[in-house]
Amino acid sequence: MRHARRRLVRRVTRLAAVGGLLLGGTMVTRAVASEPGDGSAVPRTYAASAAGTGSELVSRLGDSRTAGSWIGADGKPVVAVTDEAAAAEVRKAGAEAKMVDHSMDKLNSATSTLRSAPRVAGTAWVMDYRSNEVVVKGDSTVSAGDWSRMTDLADGMGGMVRMERTEGTFTTRLNGALPLLSTAGRCSAGFNVTDGQRDFILTAGHCGPDGSVWFADNQGRREIGQTVRQNFPGGDFSLVQYASGKAGAGAEVVSIGDDKGVRITGAADPAVGQRVFRSGSTSGLRGGEVTALNATVNYPEGTVTGLIETNVCAEPGDSGGPMFSEGVALGVTSGGSGDCNSGGTTFFQPVTKALAALNMKLIVAAPNGAGQQGAAPAPSATQGAAAPGDASPGASTPITGVTASTLLSRLADPKNIGPGLLVIAGSLVALAATRFIRAEQDRKAYQRYYSATWG
Repeated sequence: MRHARRRLVRRVTRLAAVGGLLLGGTMVTRAVASEPGDGSAVPRTYAASAAGTGSELVSRLGDSRTAGSWIGADGKPVVAVTDEAAAAEVRKAGAEAKMVDHSMDKLNSATSTLRSAPRVAGTAWVMDYRSNEVVVKGDSTVSAGDWSRMTDLADGMGGMVRMERTEGTFTTRLNGALPLLSTAGRCSAGFNVTDGQRDFILTAGHCGPDGSVWFADNQGRREIGQTVRQNFPGGDFSLVQYASGKAGAGAEVVSIGDDKGVRITGAADPAVGQRVFRSGSTSGLRGGEVTALNATVNYPEGTVTGLIETNVCAEPGDSGGPMFSEGVALGVTSGGSGDCNSGGTTFFQPVTKALAALNMKLIVAAPNGAGQQGAAPAPSATQGAAAPGDASPGASTPITGVTASTLLSRLADPKNIGPGLLVIAGSLVALAATRFIRAEQDRKAYQRYYSATWG
């Protein structure tokens, strides 16, 4: 009776092990089949789709018939047009058309006139697509005489230019998300990029000239790397080459504070009206909205063009830090005015332009990487309700390395092959155990038989 039970247990165990092998194989096959073909794909949010539609229409219709696009209050693209034929094409494409007086060609002519005038530090100008104007801003350092001369210049451009005084001063913002320290100053790491052989940190250009050596501590013991290319003024970006040549594990993650980060899955150009987020060590994670593109800022150190204007607040200590939305890299912090108590304006160097100029590629994560929804940022003082699309920073992840809990969560993720491999391994162990038990039982029975036979 006892031997019959043992045989039954062994048979059930073998059947379960074989079933486990089949189940594990199926799980691995399905997990592999669900893997995306291109890990660098940019996720398409509602806001990103609207931005793409608007920019495509502007490109197709041309600068003489349009004057920019933005995301409307309902989340749909709005395109500024100068004639009814263009408006009809916009509506046919499913976007909203807004008739305006000044085409993009005229607005570009106005900004060219402003650039050709004597430079005045503390001023900036942007194209306000929604009001169909070029807005000139002057901070508290601009003298009454300089402001008067610029106002006279604006008055001669046929109502295309609006003059606007701002509080505070337009300054570059040193320091940032994860600090980089050197004798040149204190800045922030923006995004990790690569040329295919070596890895670099993309950060603000005003952080330091070529040859600046950067450290992760005040004592200068933990060297990070050295600035190898700088663009400032003109643009505001630079490359810090890692001393080891590689960024290491977690290169696709940017810090958002509290030992958390956001996985970066691609790079894109933002749209006016899009909700965005910025991270910095001084003011933490902050959210806001893109208010203008192609901004020109006359910093005391020099003029920078082609910037992104936002109402996201920033403070000294946030320079070079990353701007992103839904895990998509958009810019690195350049400068601005105000603070996170009273609100202000912050300008960003577009990531796409910097990557193109440097011939670099962003280091990104697979779109289906494990992680929870991005942490909610503290709102900027000037930030109102969430912009269209209700965007989030992106998928969050610990930045302190792989822990036991994160390893277990990855193994438990049905999109990974880990669960299937564990089932297969367990089944093989079970088969080996039954084989060993059977062999051990046979050996003992053989021993008993010969012991009885030979006395």
